[in-house]
Amino acid sequence: MAISAIGVIFSNMHEENVPELVRRRTMASIPYGGRYRIIDFALSNMVNSGITKVGLMTSNNYRSLIDHIGSGKDWDLARKEGGIILLPPFSEKHDRLYTTRLEALNSLQGFLNHSNENYVVLMDCDGVAKFDVADIVAYHESKNADITLVTHEREIARKSDFMTVATDEEGRVNEIKLSPHVAKGEKVNTFINVMVVNRQFLLNLVEDSVTHGFTSFEGDVLVKQLNSLKIYAYEFKNYYAGIDSMSAYYKHNMELLNKEVRDELFGDRDIYTKVRDSAPSKYGEDAIVKNSLISDGCEIEGVVENSILFRGVKVEKGSVIRNSIVMQDNIIGQNTTLDCVITDKNVVVSDKKTLGGCSSLPYYIPKGTRL
Repeated sequence: MAISAIGVIFSNMHEENVPELVRRRTMASIPYGGRYRIIDFALSNMVNSGITKVGLMTSNNYRSLIDHIGSGKDWDLARKEGGIILLPPFSEKHDRLYTTRLEALNSLQGFLNHSNENYVVLMDCDGVAKFDVADIVAYHESKNADITLVTHEREIARKSDFMTVATDEEGRVNEIKLSPHVAKGEKVNTFINVMVVNRQFLLNLVEDSVTHGFTSFEGDVLVKQLNSLKIYAYEFKNYYAGIDSMSAYYKHNMELLNKEVRDELFGDRDIYTKVRDSAPSKYGEDAIVKNSLISDGCEIEGVVENSILFRGVKVEKGSVIRNSIVMQDNIIGQNTTLDCVITDKNVVVSDKKTLGGCSSLPYYIPKGTRL
């Protein structure tokens, strides 16, 4: 059942947290979980809730993202009306790239003005979760809110650009802190960069903010106007994986080896991705595979334990891969050992190499490297 909402996905926000992974791609197109890209979760959440018009905002390095999305047919978004729409990273009035969320929102005016839906669902691509977007919109309507922020209680493992949210008994936000000091291991209720806003209200709010010379949506709009705006928080209590560092990326991928996590993330509603007609994986006579996710098209003649292999990975005889993430079309030579390693796409590791890191600092090999 369709809901009266359009979606907007920001593909480049928070890239400073994982610079290694975004040298040649957007945050949205980072590979995840063996066969997905991070954007697949945002798109699938919207489509599964009946949103049929999604604006995709990019800034740079978006070639691989456009290749992945294509016409949008894998998400049922290849439509004559609506569907997925690529939005330019600058407004009709300015030809410079946006640098803040407020500037990005300002560039959406044309897209929003040409829409008739009541609400806008805004998502970044720095997290992996399965949301019921329709439920969030219904909550927003029930509170007669101007803005609804989706929050999640989690530990902040490192100092990063995050926002904590506190509410009253009715769920109305009464305190927002930007990048506060948080003790290691302390759980805080954080905004996870998903929000619902009334479409016309958003247009008016952004126009007013720009004319007043505001630069920060979080600081100048949410914090300074907290008392005058009806801002509510929708607490998301299910599984959420925040990708705010390389160690977090590694940790949350490894969590997919846990059946309970997989069932929560992929059960009940589908997560869609680009379909590739790959052959089934092939296992040699001496291959040993334990507690691992193996995608299509792999050829395994060695040992793979507690690891994630993307499509088309080749593991030759005598090699051992443990606690590692091996992305698409890698070749791991004979008698090579990888432990706590992340190899990006199209990496070749030749014979008799031993490479290792640790869970808090996995060893990363950039895309296209030959060792």
